[in-house]
Amino acid sequence: MVASPLRLGVNIDHVATLRNARGGPRPDPLRAALLAVEAGADGITAHLREDRRHIRDDDMVRIKAGVSKPLNFEMAATEQMLDIATRIIPHAVCLVPEKRTERTTEGGLDVVGGHDHLVPFADQLRRAGIRVSLFIEPSEEAIEASVSIKAPVVELHTGAWCHAIEVGDAVLAESEFSRIENAAVFAYDRGLEVHAGHGLDYDTARRISSLPQIVELNIGHFLVGEAVFVGLAEAVRRMRKAMDAGRAAAS
Repeated sequence: MVASPLRLGVNIDHVATLRNARGGPRPDPLRAALLAVEAGADGITAHLREDRRHIRDDDMVRIKAGVSKPLNFEMAATEQMLDIATRIIPHAVCLVPEKRTERTTEGGLDVVGGHDHLVPFADQLRRAGIRVSLFIEPSEEAIEASVSIKAPVVELHTGAWCHAIEVGDAVLAESEFSRIENAAVFAYDRGLEVHAGHGLDYDTARRISSLPQIVELNIGHFLVGEAVFVGLAEAVRRMRKAMDAGRAAAS
């Protein structure tokens, strides 16, 4: 297949984490979102958690109003979040799992076990004019459930692959990458738009960009960390360059 253009969604959650560590208005997630877009981001992602540990309600409103690029609203499938989403009307909602005790999202959403809850939930978002995405494990079972839920987009969880690379387990890393690759093909063949994210850095983003079925990467923590050393705009530009190099390998 011919590789489609590859989009970069920049997650600005951890700019808010820095702000909240001390209190006050700085650093401002909206300013970070605007810088990211100026540097080449195709969209902005933000996760409004139940405990508001980083992004807050007013951040979502300000980002939606202040950024010209699409807003991808990550959230748990709860009535409170549904109410907020249908008032803000972001471009997209990505439904993710959420636990109070986790530091970051651990694994994909249980779309198989939660199928019956997610079907009407996704339908309400669609009727509000919001594109629905599901953050899932790279498995055929999760993809089939996503099709049944009628979500047009899935985001494949890349965390296990990235972690295997970080700890130096080359065998597991290759196994996990194969799982992502197979899932991307399977999801594409089932008519879904395929995204990917979690734990990606320059090197892993470059490699996964070579998969032609994937049309969007969502990256946050690494870029905010790199911003400490090179600035956010430069980190986004370097990520865009890595993705473009990986995409070129797919053509």
